[in-house]
Amino acid sequence: MATPSKPPTLSDNHSVAIIGAGIAGLACGQVVANSNVHVTLFDKARGPGGRMSSKRRPSATLDLGAQAFSVRDGNFQSTVDEWLTVGCIAPWPTSTYQASSSGWLTHNDGQQRYTGAPRMSALTRHLSDTLTVLPNVTLLTNTLIASLKQTAAGWVLVDKKGTSHGPYDRVVISAPPPQAQLLVAPWDNALTAVCAERKQRACWAAWAIFEEPLPAIPDVASDWQMARVDHPVLNIVSRNQTKPGRGAQPESISLLAQLDWSEAHLEQRADEIAEQLLAALKSLFVPSGALPSLIEMGAHRWRYAQPANICKDTYLYTESGLALCGDSFREGRVEDAWLSGHRLGEALIGRSV
Repeated sequence: MATPSKPPTLSDNHSVAIIGAGIAGLACGQVVANSNVHVTLFDKARGPGGRMSSKRRPSATLDLGAQAFSVRDGNFQSTVDEWLTVGCIAPWPTSTYQASSSGWLTHNDGQQRYTGAPRMSALTRHLSDTLTVLPNVTLLTNTLIASLKQTAAGWVLVDKKGTSHGPYDRVVISAPPPQAQLLVAPWDNALTAVCAERKQRACWAAWAIFEEPLPAIPDVASDWQMARVDHPVLNIVSRNQTKPGRGAQPESISLLAQLDWSEAHLEQRADEIAEQLLAALKSLFVPSGALPSLIEMGAHRWRYAQPANICKDTYLYTESGLALCGDSFREGRVEDAWLSGHRLGEALIGRSV
């Protein structure tokens, strides 16, 4: 049966494989590796980051996943304070609006928010760098794990190219539940059932780089940074050039779509999605709807962007030696991802959580 209780304690002669080098996998890896356990992280992308990765273009860097994050948990706040000292994050945004076709209003919910500096992926890059300097840690990128094998010596991971990795004493999967389900289904009914229950919402994210700044909006600060939008298509507008360390780049906008709209247009072409989100942006600039000339634009589909409902457990572990963590086990925030991975790591090394 799946449980958030403590698994058998790991020691320095044990090994752990972590599938997914987003913030949850990296947070778990930090705790486990600092106890001298051998850790290997796998990620299918070219580098760590997950939904905190950034898109780098010749003229600008754009965040297409998480734009900023807040803090509610005391332990996470202590870690955020460390990141601030290192300089891989900074406060942002400080000028936020609620926007609709009928007008713009300042928006302040009282939450301090932070973003990566000089890009969102700087945070996960920092976590990765502090891990990979340890002699007991290995990071393998461009490595998609396709299946697991249970052997007498432990768990063996087989990647898409057919290469085997391991054996490992424990396997942590921080990938979204639909992807995790494919890996655990042959081995663990309890975790398979949990993955099936953890429905995920999809989200389209578009980006646009302009030759000139966006047009001025009456009674709105010219240096506004982010807008939460009341629109059937568009949810969030984020101005990347207002983020720390990016002041030299031109007007560069991230456009996050509404989840319902994203799912209704999930299989549409990326260029068509970008056009529709750009049209939604134009509608906010009343009355003319005029935008500067484009340098380039595009769109990215997040098939598994956030959980559809809240899970009662922060992480899950079974006697099989398989474990699940990630933001899908809370409410989908950056903080949720870190807490899930961190607390699973503590459980793996026998700390009380």
